[in-house]
Amino acid sequence: MSKVEDFLTKEEEQEIVEAIRMAENNTSGEIRVHIEKTTSKAHYDRALEVFHQLRMNETKLQNGVLLYFAVEDKNFVICGDKGINDVVANDFWDCTKDVMTNHFKSGNFKQGIVDGILNAGEQLKKYFPSQEDDTNELSNEISKG
Repeated sequence: MSKVEDFLTKEEEQEIVEAIRMAENNTSGEIRVHIEKTTSKAHYDRALEVFHQLRMNETKLQNGVLLYFAVEDKNFVICGDKGINDVVANDFWDCTKDVMTNHFKSGNFKQGIVDGILNAGEQLKKYFPSQEDDTNELSNEISKG
């Protein structure tokens, strides 16, 4: 794969954006996806950097979640904000990671991301249910590095 743009087709990207929209219908949490080719930094450190670049730390309830992918490195990180981390167990994201990893092992990246997003929405709903005055605080579009 030469470019990060080749990782997903336009149609697959739209399915991912739609999954974010659907997941966010159930929760006041905000979900973003960032895809880049590689990083020279530790993946978690880079995910935190992107989290702040995308201003995900500025949500009202501090309940943003970033799904970060370094595709050439074959690595991904799920990064939740302080509001989430303060109320959930340390293994909170493990089931989401497991669902995604199973798809990735069979080369089904789009479905892994979609299922990961929907699973994250379900998990967030328990702690951050959707509220009547919810606004979409962050873009649902996929960002790329």
